[in-house]
Amino acid sequence: MVTHPFHPLCGGELSVLFERRTRRGLWFVCEVEGRARVTLRQDWTDRGVPQGDRPVATDGLTALRAVIDAVLGRCSDSTQVGE
Repeated sequence: MVTHPFHPLCGGELSVLFERRTRRGLWFVCEVEGRARVTLRQDWTDRGVPQGDRPVATDGLTALRAVIDAVLGRCSDSTQVGE
């Protein structure tokens, strides 16, 4: 089943013809209405890990906050210097 909320086939059940593994992950080549083919990322299907089930690490959020603070600080500093 296609679960990606912005995909035009969202909610539709497709037959998987075969799987393709690339360096960017697992992809499914599916049949649409018995005649066309569409390639879907595993994350866009019910075979992927739902977005809400992925844990968020505190260390990652702390590092992200430090990057945001650095960028915002740099932007405000450059504005004052250029005046």
